[in-house]
Amino acid sequence: MILPGATLGVLGGGQLGQMFALAARRVGYGVWVLDPDPDCPAAAVADRHLCAAYDDIHALRELTATCAAVTTEFENVPLAALERVAREVPMHPGVGAVAIAQDRAREKAFFRDLNLAVAPFAVLRSAADLATAAAAVPFPAILKTARLGYDGKGQIDVASAADLAAAWISLGEKEAVLEGRVALAQELSIILARTIDGMMVFYPVAENIHYRGVLDLSIVPARAVEPLQEQARNSAARIAGALDYVGVLAVEFFVDGAGQLLVNEMAPRPHNSGHFTVDACVHSQFDQQVRTLCGLPLGDTRLISPVVMMNLLGDLWDRGSPDWEALLRHPQLKPHLYGKKEARPRRKMGHVNALALDTGRALDVLETLRRDWRWPN
Repeated sequence: MILPGATLGVLGGGQLGQMFALAARRVGYGVWVLDPDPDCPAAAVADRHLCAAYDDIHALRELTATCAAVTTEFENVPLAALERVAREVPMHPGVGAVAIAQDRAREKAFFRDLNLAVAPFAVLRSAADLATAAAAVPFPAILKTARLGYDGKGQIDVASAADLAAAWISLGEKEAVLEGRVALAQELSIILARTIDGMMVFYPVAENIHYRGVLDLSIVPARAVEPLQEQARNSAARIAGALDYVGVLAVEFFVDGAGQLLVNEMAPRPHNSGHFTVDACVHSQFDQQVRTLCGLPLGDTRLISPVVMMNLLGDLWDRGSPDWEALLRHPQLKPHLYGKKEARPRRKMGHVNALALDTGRALDVLETLRRDWRWPN
């Protein structure tokens, strides 16, 4: 076990790194953050901010010389940097899991090889693959870059096979995944935490609603039948077991019109749809990230209150600073602002957790806030 008093490192200083640092410091750990952004949110709460590129050898050497263990807050840290860290100190999640999550093509194949249902897909690596992909995937479809796409970025809707070549060119002719569009009934996600000896705990399944490709609301408990939620837990457990995973893992699912559960993607870290855990569960997903990194017993994931999480996107700042008084007059709303210096459309600037006797009342309060803010999404 790595006990309080030790220093922990995190690669990435965004809001997930910030919330990890707060959870770690609350129980007595020091925290160092490596992130190239001088204004990254985690810098304001960490003991030390190494402002350098993720593959900066000197910064990595300083990080591993001081930290007892290191984790990541997002999956796009260069693999060479992760491998260097893992050779020096314990690092969770491991390089193998992050490598799969970095590449949509590998990720889809990994799910398929576990006999988990996924949307029809095909991989495009060159122009020679266009015809084969068009024959294998039903249209309409979505073309997604194999790497670095998130929150709707790096994705193009493709109405027909005739449009595929132009869409691929518009993505820069990079490796991509063509995925059949699912007739969505619901989107669900689940967060789990797994220790080095295979012990595992799950948070309640979240029902997610997106707006323009970005998560808008997470509703907990999800409005989904229990057999479907049990299937989600079992699928996530199979993924974690196959990866020999250590840490916090998020898995996202589609539910199609026939009620079939399809695995969409995984995130080897805490996840936006798990932010409800900070206020509505005994231990948050960030508490579990600290515990799994340090070899501590897993915390209680029990839901204390029904909750709806709403993201605060940069669009909300279009007319200046939001009316915070309109939010704070609702006693059941708990805001979390990340301290980002610049608000941009669809950028996650913070979130609000609405706790109520049931999710219907929580949604009503958030709808009232939206009307007060004249925020249509």
